[in-house]
Amino acid sequence: MKFNDVYVNTAERFAIGIEEESGRYYVSFPVRNGYAEYEEYYALGRAQFDLFQRDGAAALAFVTRCRNREKDELLIVKPGRLRGVAC
Repeated sequence: MKFNDVYVNTAERFAIGIEEESGRYYVSFPVRNGYAEYEEYYALGRAQFDLFQRDGAAALAFVTRCRNREKDELLIVKPGRLRGVAC
């Protein structure tokens, strides 16, 4: 998979982009466990992708739900047993 960020919010630590091989849209943010820091990627629809680029508050609200693990069904890469927490 090749994730290509098209919008990065450095203050709130999340990105919106397109996975180049599949063309899927995503939002991502850093997480960490006791061993490493890595990104979690959540699938978006085209309408969400477009909206979140224009409306940072809507994007942050969605990211917050993902960070709280309320949108795990949208994870593009399923985490292992040592899943990290949002940082």
